[in-house]
Amino acid sequence: MAEAGIKLDESWRIALQKEFDSPYMKDLKAFLQEEKKAGKRIFPRGPEWFRALNLTPLGSVRVVILGQDPYHGAGQAHGLCFSVRKGVRIPPSLKNIYKEMLSDLGIPPAHHGNLTSWARQGVLLLNSVLTVELGQAASHQRHGWERFTDAVIACVNEQKTPVVFILWGSYAQKKAAFVDSSRHLVLKATHPSPLSAHTGFFGNRYFSKANAFLKEHGLKPIDWQLPEEPEED
Repeated sequence: MAEAGIKLDESWRIALQKEFDSPYMKDLKAFLQEEKKAGKRIFPRGPEWFRALNLTPLGSVRVVILGQDPYHGAGQAHGLCFSVRKGVRIPPSLKNIYKEMLSDLGIPPAHHGNLTSWARQGVLLLNSVLTVELGQAASHQRHGWERFTDAVIACVNEQKTPVVFILWGSYAQKKAAFVDSSRHLVLKATHPSPLSAHTGFFGNRYFSKANAFLKEHGLKPIDWQLPEEPEED
């Protein structure tokens, strides 16, 4: 799949070559090809399937934020978890993330939902499943993506440089349960979805805690404030 003209940073291509050569990835590629042949619309676009990895090289990862599935509405997903292009309505979970940023750091909510600037600074915005069919939530689960993104997390876990893992919700916490918390900072809370945000998401100061940990280890903190004019895809 990595050879199909899809953008992928070389550091990840090398680290994940065994995964790309595995039978399960060949099966996943065949599944996606069949879905396209059947006329189904898949999001994000093919060149953006590995966008999180392309924007955040392996050696640059300082923070990992885990999501589950891409947004399944037309034009929403663009390869980064919780993120949408400028001009797309900000999803409810991201609105709550912005509320927490305001409470934690005093950063006013952005007028858009494009988190590309975080990714370019070393925040790996990784969904567990990297594709979805239009209007069909969770439609590409259990076809191989989960195994692939487990390998991505394992690669980060093995890095010598300490990393901050922000795990919102039980799904993310189970997926990254193997992360070595003696070396990395693991921040856990409920998901920012309106269904669960008020049961433990707010008030945990994820962003300031992440930056304090990075500074403590001699690493550059993240500028969480998003630019008014985000990078266009």
